[in-house]
Amino acid sequence: MRNFTGSRRTGTPKACLFLKRAFANCGVHFTNSIFRHALDDCLWKQTEQNKCKIVEEDSMIRTVQVEEITKNIKEMCIEANHFLSEDMKVAMKNAQEKEKSPLGCQILDQLQENLKIAGEDMIPICQDTGMAVVFLEVGQEVHFEGGSLEAAVNEGVHQGYVEGYLRKSVVGDPLIRENTKDNTPAVIHTKIVDGDQIKIKVAPKGFGSENMSRVFMLKPAEGIEGVKEAVLTAVKDAGPNACPPMVVGVGIGGTFEKCALMAKEALTREVGSHSEIPYVKELEEELLEKINGLGIGPGGLGGTTTAFAVNINTYPTHIAGLPVAVNICCHVNRHVIRTI
Repeated sequence: MRNFTGSRRTGTPKACLFLKRAFANCGVHFTNSIFRHALDDCLWKQTEQNKCKIVEEDSMIRTVQVEEITKNIKEMCIEANHFLSEDMKVAMKNAQEKEKSPLGCQILDQLQENLKIAGEDMIPICQDTGMAVVFLEVGQEVHFEGGSLEAAVNEGVHQGYVEGYLRKSVVGDPLIRENTKDNTPAVIHTKIVDGDQIKIKVAPKGFGSENMSRVFMLKPAEGIEGVKEAVLTAVKDAGPNACPPMVVGVGIGGTFEKCALMAKEALTREVGSHSEIPYVKELEEELLEKINGLGIGPGGLGGTTTAFAVNINTYPTHIAGLPVAVNICCHVNRHVIRTI
C-alpha cells in the first residue's frame, strides 16, 4: 500500500471523494491535501486542453446568417419561374431538330416562342408556378445564426412569390383548402454533408405533371423488366396530361418514401447527363427510346418527342421489396441550383 502526502489546495470536494475512494479500491491512498492538489492540477490541465480544442473547432466553423438563405431562395423562386435552365434550353432545341412530326415541330416552335416572351417580358413560363420544393445540402461545418433555417426558406418563398407576382397555389390544409396567399410552406428536404458549403436546389413543381406520378411496390422477382413496365405504364397513363415533352424522374430501391424522394431529386439532374452506374445508364437510354416510341409527342398531339430525358436514382433496399417511383415533370422542368 502506497501513501502520498503534501500541501492543501482548493478542489472539488465531491469529485475528490469519489476519486479518492476509487483509487483506494485499487490500493492507492492519498492524504486529502496532496490528493486535492493533484486533482486541481488535473482539472486545470483538462480545462486548458478543452479551451484549446474549442478554439480549434471554432476556427473550422463557418457562420451563415439565415437571411442569406432567404435572399437566395427568393431570387431562385423568381428565376426558376421566368427562365428555362440551360440544360432544358439545349434539350428543347435538340428535340426540335430531331422531331419527325410536322405538328410536333410546330408545337416545339410555339413552346420556344413562349419561353422567349416570358424571359423578355418577365412573365412566368407557365401559369402554374408550382409548389416550391427545396433541397438543401448543408455542410456539417456550417453554423446558422439569426433564426430558424426552415423559417428562412419559407420567408424566401414568401418574398419570391409575393414580390415576383407569381401565382399562389398552396392551400394550408389538404381538405379545408384555404389558400395561404404566399405559396408557403415549401416542401423542404435537408441533408447534412461534409464541408462548409450549402447547396440549394429550388424546383417549383406544377401539379399537372405531379398528379401523373406513381409509386409501384414491386416484388423482387419482377426484376428489371418489372421496373421498365412500371415506368412505361406511368408515362402511358400520363399521356398529354403531363404537358409533354416531359422529363421522367425515377427512383428505384430504398423504401416507399425513399424511392419517391429519389425520383423527385432526379428531376433536378442536368438533362443529357447519365448515372455513373453502367447498367443504370443503359436503362435510362433504353427507357427514353421506348418512351419516345409511344407516339404521345409534344403537347400529346403525336410525334417522336414524348420525353427529353429519363433520370434514374437508385438505393439499397430490403430483400423482400423492389420499390419504384416515377415522378414526371412537364417540358419546363423548372430548377435552379446554387452553392453558397
